Amino acid sequence: MPVHVTSEIGALRSVLVHTPGAELLGVTPGTREDYLYDDIIDLEQARREHRHLVAVLERFGEVLQVRDVLTETLAVDEVRDRLVSRTLDVVPSDALAQKLGKLPVRDLVDVLVAGAVAEPGPIAAALNEQGYMLPPLPNLFFTRDVGMVIGRHGVIGSMRYDVRWTEELLVSALFRYHPAFANAGILYDGSEERRVNFNLEGGDVHPLRPDLVMLGFSERSSPAALDYLSDLCFAQCGVTDVIVVVMPKEPTAIHLDMIFTQVDRELCVVYPPHFIGPERLAVLHRRKGQAGVREMPNLFAALNAVGHSLEPISCGGADRTDQEREQWGSACNFLSVRPGVVVGYDRHEATMREMHRAGFRIVPARKFLTGEQAVGADERAVIAIKGSELVRGGGGPRCLTMPVRRDDP
Repeated sequence: MPVHVTSEIGALRSVLVHTPGAELLGVTPGTREDYLYDDIIDLEQARREHRHLVAVLERFGEVLQVRDVLTETLAVDEVRDRLVSRTLDVVPSDALAQKLGKLPVRDLVDVLVAGAVAEPGPIAAALNEQGYMLPPLPNLFFTRDVGMVIGRHGVIGSMRYDVRWTEELLVSALFRYHPAFANAGILYDGSEERRVNFNLEGGDVHPLRPDLVMLGFSERSSPAALDYLSDLCFAQCGVTDVIVVVMPKEPTAIHLDMIFTQVDRELCVVYPPHFIGPERLAVLHRRKGQAGVREMPNLFAALNAVGHSLEPISCGGADRTDQEREQWGSACNFLSVRPGVVVGYDRHEATMREMHRAGFRIVPARKFLTGEQAVGADERAVIAIKGSELVRGGGGPRCLTMPVRRDDP
């Protein structure tokens, strides 16, 4: 069945995730900034939390693991050879080529994800220095950044930072060769992109309707790439309108989904300072067939103009301190598994109170999984998962998931 995503809230049928593994061990106090981390994650706790997330997702649809589908993809010799060759283009090394050429497929996947440590020379050994022939991918568990589906088309991100470039190669292989990712054509393949200042990441790409896409101009997605994606969506996906949020240059808002997610047909969760009041961000509207863009008074006026009215739920409630603290912990970052049923971190008490006021029942994931609390077919609910370690990586449930197929809402 081909990929299909036309909204943020349609019932989830298939989703790609990556349970973190040994690649996280490459993040140390000395390397964390290189790997885009603010903190060090406890691997075993992060794995437990991620497995909890996966167990919840399995109640709603098929969950594909990066390691499993990549192993299946690379079982074809021609595909394996192509991926290894492209990896060596990024990280040229005769020693690495010899190592990768001898590995069984599953071991090869482990190395592509967790990296390959270089044998230290005499000086490095004397100074107790260690490096990698092939760097690990500790950000891979944020699968949303690298892969997107718009309609029946695949999109591979063009990552802002070099440390994530080989993630693009893995996801490109899936969209090109694995049957679970069969598509009507790859709109854009960031693994082939070499232009300067031409970046696109999935946290900034929100399909809202078959004819409407919302984009974030952030530190990690450049205007040139957003224009190019818009042109492709207009030409190939039936999209007629694109709304662009001009993001602030601050570390707490690296992607649009850190300050906005849609959670039901008429509801979204937002970080209030960026959308309500005098600090609100600039919002642009681009329409197919029209030259230029139109600046809108605010996000909600832009959505109203295209017939997609949404009411905001405030991350952190009404208190600015709570808003800032909870937004930092990815309180805006919800994943919808069907209209009105979302997955979020349980740690955000003020945001959960606001969700409750909006008609969402707060259901602890443990009780949902044991059957102590069910979610009715027509009710709104937040399935609240633990995420004290996962959140240290800088993202929430939307970041951790790449929907492959959704029903139309």
